[in-house]
Amino acid sequence: MNLVRLWLFMVICIAGPAVAGPFEDAVAAYKKGEYETALRLWRPLAERGSSSAQFNLGLMFCYGRGVPQDYATAVAWYQKAAAQGNAAGQSNLGFMYDHGLGVLQDYTMAVTWYSKAAEQGDDVAQVNLGIMYAEGHGVPLDYSAAMIWYRKSAKQRNGIAQYKLAQMFANGLGVPQDYTAAATWYRRAAEQDNILAKYELGIMYSKGQGVPQDYVLAHMWLDLASTDGPAEAVIKRRLMVAKLTPAELAEAQNLANEWKPK
Repeated sequence: MNLVRLWLFMVICIAGPAVAGPFEDAVAAYKKGEYETALRLWRPLAERGSSSAQFNLGLMFCYGRGVPQDYATAVAWYQKAAAQGNAAGQSNLGFMYDHGLGVLQDYTMAVTWYSKAAEQGDDVAQVNLGIMYAEGHGVPLDYSAAMIWYRKSAKQRNGIAQYKLAQMFANGLGVPQDYTAAATWYRRAAEQDNILAKYELGIMYSKGQGVPQDYVLAHMWLDLASTDGPAEAVIKRRLMVAKLTPAELAEAQNLANEWKPK
C-alpha cells in the first residue's frame, strides 16, 4: 500500500475572530458558497492588515473559490498572515513550500514555517513537521523528533497524528516495537474515521497483534475500511469470511453497520 504523502494536508478552515461585522458577514457568505461576496468583504480587511482575512484570502486563491486558482497569489497572502504570527498562515505556507505550490519546492523553508506554527500549537503543522523528520526532508532523519511532534498533535485528537504514532510503534521507529501501543493508537485514529487506521486495526485483530485475535472484529474493521479505503481491505475482508460461521459473519456485518465515529 503506497501511503507516502497521503496524510500531508493543510489547514482549510476559515479563520477569524468571533465578532459581528464585515468579517463575520464574509464567513457566513463563504459557508453558503457565496465566494465573491466573501472575497469582496475580506479583501479590504486583508489590505488593512487583518491576518485572519489575509489567511482566508490565501485559501480562496489556493482553492480557486471566487477567483481563478492562483498558487502564487495564495502564497503572497499566506506570507502576509504568517509574518504577523498567524499560525494557520504559517502552517499553510509551510505546505506550499513542501509541495512547491506557487513557490519553488524548498523543504528547509517548509520546516521553518511548520516549526513556527507547530510551536504555537497548530496540530496540522505538528503532524506535518513530524513527517518531515520521519522522511528526512529539510532536516536530518530523526524518528525521535518525529515522535515528539506526532505526540503533541495526537494529544489534540489529530487522527492523522494518531495513525502516524501507531505506525511508529508497529514498526519500532524511534521507539521499541510495541503492538499493544500501535493497536491503541490505531483504534483512536479509526474512531475518528481514519480509513487507513481501520484497515490496520482489522489486520491486527486478524493476526492477534496487540489485541486478542478476533475474526469478527477483524471483519468489522476491514469492512469499514473497504469503503473508499485501500484495495487490500476488500481482499482481506473476503479472507475473513472463510474463518467465520454464518452467525459470526452476521454479527460482524451488524457491528459495521452500527459503527459511528466518536
